[in-house]
Amino acid sequence: MGFLSKFKQGLKKTHSKITEGLATALLGKKEIDESIEETLEELLLEADVGIEATEELLDTITERISRREVGDLNAVLKALREKVVEMLEVSEESRLLDSDKKPLVILVVGVNGVGKTTTIGKLAKRFKENGKKVILGAADTFRAAAIEQLEIWAERVGCDIVKHKEGSDPSAVAFDSVKAAVSRDADVVIIDTAGRLHTKENLMKQLEKMKRVISKVIPDAPHRIVLVLDATNGQNALNQAKEFQKITGITDIILTKLDGTAKGGVIIPIVRQLKVPVAFVGVGEKEDDLIPFNPKEYAESLFE
Repeated sequence: MGFLSKFKQGLKKTHSKITEGLATALLGKKEIDESIEETLEELLLEADVGIEATEELLDTITERISRREVGDLNAVLKALREKVVEMLEVSEESRLLDSDKKPLVILVVGVNGVGKTTTIGKLAKRFKENGKKVILGAADTFRAAAIEQLEIWAERVGCDIVKHKEGSDPSAVAFDSVKAAVSRDADVVIIDTAGRLHTKENLMKQLEKMKRVISKVIPDAPHRIVLVLDATNGQNALNQAKEFQKITGITDIILTKLDGTAKGGVIIPIVRQLKVPVAFVGVGEKEDDLIPFNPKEYAESLFE
């Protein structure tokens, strides 16, 4: 199954609900008028598009109706596609795989349970497929399961891992991971971190310390800070993104579980509000189910 097919499959439920809902609202109408706005608003909010982004999309449709630029369902969907691509323009800019840094140091953050460790494994596989030598750093030392899971991925992908015992200082693991990447001439080092957002102050101090010790080895590192979010969390994912943006700054977003269980519209308010590109989306559990995000394909999958 190709990238676009996987995308469409992941957003199939949301796409069907929006198109069928609009088709029902337009049934028997000779021309489109403002009466569809209420239906569209409801459908977009149900798809996790969020209040502000929904208002922006509604403004576009209202304007086009008043200019008589939309005459049928296809025209409405086309207008929505075009506006969503415009709103997600920043997502054309993710260069997560294309950096000229060596070693490229990537810090991966996100709350527990979003699929962070699995995403790191899939990301490592992508770098390996591009001919890069990868080292993983198991700096989520608060959970033995996270260390073990990362070890399994390192073995599966065929890359080195740097780990300490459970309960160790995460910054020490990060420091050793970057040192190992330099000494072993690795191209990329991907560092897992703990994700306990409810202890925000401790998490902030921990991430700040981690960045500080990494910069002692490579002054301009970490080069990328990647936030992993669970698409099924809807507006909660947006709130998490805002918190992590405040705590540590983010360069890229990876959205997991866009496999039909999520509504998927949450990508729009996240990118719109944070001005941070979505680099990849996870559309399943397999190793190859981490696919590059493309705004045009996303808009098409939602509003075809």
